[in-house]
Amino acid sequence: MAPILILVLSDGFGWALALFWLAGFSDGLDGYLAKRFNWHTRLGALLDPIADKLLVSGLFITLAYTQDIPVWLAAVVISRDVIIVAGATAYNFLVRPVEGEPTRVSKLNTALQLLFLLFVLSRAGFAWPDEIAITVLGAAVLVTVVISCVDYVWSWSGRAWRGE
Repeated sequence: MAPILILVLSDGFGWALALFWLAGFSDGLDGYLAKRFNWHTRLGALLDPIADKLLVSGLFITLAYTQDIPVWLAAVVISRDVIIVAGATAYNFLVRPVEGEPTRVSKLNTALQLLFLLFVLSRAGFAWPDEIAITVLGAAVLVTVVISCVDYVWSWSGRAWRGE
């Protein structure tokens, strides 16, 4: 994660893009192998999404710092993650252990965030794609972040209320 963020801060967007692709590929391969050969543990199931979120959050913060994306968008994305983590932590300690179950809208949001970050890095490094593509994708990220956050809060609050 750190090399990607350092490259962004030093205007090495091409290399940052390449490392981001490599990180995504290795994460996908890891997930495939874990499912294919049943190589998973509870610790791994908790640490893998945390590592993914740290990379994505770090990139959002760094790209906001370098003014490649709006600060408010980074703040909304980070706020959603903080709300979800705080809720999951409270649920874990007050109700029962949390079983990670990403919703469809959450998976869509994650995919849009990753595509948005790829586009922003590509735009900064290679002047492609056009700005309108990033704006439209950023709007889609915003909408799915809000829907996903409301969905998590609503569904997990209901579960906690019912003691599930």
